[in-house]
This record gives sequence, C-alpha cells and structure tokens, in this order.
Amino acid sequence: MASLSGGLATMGSALPYAFAAKMAHPGRPVIALAGDGAMQMNGINCLMTVARHCGRWDHPCFVVLVLNNRDLNFVTWEQRGMQGEPKFAASQELPDFSYAAFARMLGLEGERVDDPDALGPARDRALKAGRPFVLEVMADPNIPPLPPQTVDKQEAQVEEAIAKGDPEGADARRGVGQQGE
Repeated sequence: MASLSGGLATMGSALPYAFAAKMAHPGRPVIALAGDGAMQMNGINCLMTVARHCGRWDHPCFVVLVLNNRDLNFVTWEQRGMQGEPKFAASQELPDFSYAAFARMLGLEGERVDDPDALGPARDRALKAGRPFVLEVMADPNIPPLPPQTVDKQEAQVEEAIAKGDPEGADARRGVGQQGE
C-alpha cells in the first residue's frame, strides 16, 4: 500500500505519513521518499520521533530515501515550466545538510550517495539494516521533475525563463533536453 500527498501542494508529508504507517503496522517494512526541502520542513523533526519509537517495532525496516539537490526543486521547475519565470535563487536554494549524518547522530543508520554506481548496494544495505536507515541521494537540480514527454507549452515556458536570466539556464535547458532520452 502507498500514500501520496498528490498535487494538492501538501509539503513535508512523507515522513509523518511513513511514521504513522509504521506505528499502525510495526511488523511491516516502510519506505518514505522525500525531497531535501521536505526534510528541512518536517523530516528532521520526524526522524527524532522515529529514533525514539523504533525500538518498539517488530520489523526494523524503515527506509527514508532523501533526494538531495539543495533546491526547492518542485517550485523552481513550477516557476520555469508553468510561469516562464527564472529560478529565484534567494528563495529556492537550500543549505548543504547531510541527512544521513543527522540520522547517524540520532543512533539510526545513514548513507550519503553521490555516485550512481553506489546506489544499488546502498539500497540493499538500507533494506537489510537492523534499524531505520536514511539513504540520502545527491541529485542534479537541473533535471526537471517532469514526465519524459513534456508538453510544448512547458518547454516554451522554460525557454522563456532562461531568456529572462535564469541563473542555471544552460543546465536547465540540458535537463529538459534529457527528458526524452
């Protein structure tokens, strides 16, 4: 089973949803997928709660996959692709924070992955861990969170944002171009 915040702009719900699922079904594995913005909003606090309660669970598998691109990426691409506006770095960029290191500080397990070849083995370690595990994956902020077949209007609006001076315009153009590959 799965729970999803959907397109309702519910922000930071991955860890609270996952924690609630684990408390309701402590014998089942739980996997949460969160962006770095969501982690800074609610996830860090929820990890403290996970650390406090995980000893009560029948099954230790609780994996948090964090996509860390140091950007409030959904909003960045929403500005570009829906409004034709460039990224406003002052409101979008996030500080570099190691969610995996924070997890370890709490007595959980954590690993930061920046090499794509290391992702599979790290995933395997996360799923086999004897306690909750934060799998932090470094991601490129200029790969848009759009389906592989973006509509022409979105591509045109991204180009409009680039023309207006998007600070990462060349990388954004590259990312949109990779969507169809």
